[in-house]
Amino acid sequence: MPHSAGSNPKFETCSDRENHMTRIGIVGLGFMGRMHYGVYDKLPDALVVAVSDSNPKRASGDLSEGWGNVEGAEITRLPMDRIRGFTDWRELIRFDEVDVVDICLPTPFHLEIVTAALAAGKHVLCEKPLALSSAEARTIAAAAAEAKGFFMPAMCMRFWGEWEWLKRAVAEEHYGKVRSATFRRAATTPVGWFRDGKLSGGALFDLHIHDVDFIYHLFGKPNGVFSRGYSKDTGAIDHVVTQYLYDGHAIVAAEGAWGMADGFEFRMQFNVNFERATAEFESNREISLRLYADGKTQLIEYAKHNGYVGELSYFLECVKTNTKPQRVTADDAVAGLQIVEAEKKSIESGQVVLV
Repeated sequence: MPHSAGSNPKFETCSDRENHMTRIGIVGLGFMGRMHYGVYDKLPDALVVAVSDSNPKRASGDLSEGWGNVEGAEITRLPMDRIRGFTDWRELIRFDEVDVVDICLPTPFHLEIVTAALAAGKHVLCEKPLALSSAEARTIAAAAAEAKGFFMPAMCMRFWGEWEWLKRAVAEEHYGKVRSATFRRAATTPVGWFRDGKLSGGALFDLHIHDVDFIYHLFGKPNGVFSRGYSKDTGAIDHVVTQYLYDGHAIVAAEGAWGMADGFEFRMQFNVNFERATAEFESNREISLRLYADGKTQLIEYAKHNGYVGELSYFLECVKTNTKPQRVTADDAVAGLQIVEAEKKSIESGQVVLV
């Protein structure tokens, strides 16, 4: 059964093999919490020793009523013979056996829990978006800068094999400079708390933030944005199309959408036109990444791991080697939210907004 507030139990069933593993506590057992657990369960040096969820059923390891729109979150029951379950996240943070706190709760809860976990000396990974405002994200970034433990926002696209390839191709100009880059991410509107724009921020903050972060990762902060969008299901912006304004001639744009009709399959895409080649990614295709160059389609070598495996493996390696995470930082999350806020202002005003 889940533990009640006030206790601080010692968990003493770790084997000798487990003593060298990084011990993880997951806060929030919805779709993304289950996704993270499934990844940790396959990593040789990771061990989930605690979970927390305000729902007692979930906190006791029964995840049978969960849902998800991305493959990998199918787990329905946790092995509670080796995992402590709590209904209060404060209990998990106080649990001495936890090295890393992985936060997978709705966005408005991030600030309090991240700062509390960092103050307790834990390493902290937090799901995106880091906050619903860049001001709150800056507060988190300031706490992370002073903390003993490491902090990383979980921006998984930076760790997806195909997208890692794109980052290298752009940075190293394998095919010349980028002339245009377009990104698209679309889905039906998720169920549960995602449909409350005050909690999720709508697709603009919860879905589109992935492509905003990656555009920032590739090209830096734009000079300005011009966006159009509308609300459909959440009371917030659920469909956005943005042009990002950079010096030079490259055209950069992205579309993020919830509210697609029932039966529409989630997909993410990019099309990047270089001076000497065109790269195309389609998540729902058997060969997801294609490169068109020299009059033919070329096969591309890239890491086949997905972004969840990549980001969690990277963060745990940072913890293991006592190396501060650099591939994505709290400051990056602040910058991404500043861009999203500019997009929201552009939608509201109908004008270009400087970033």
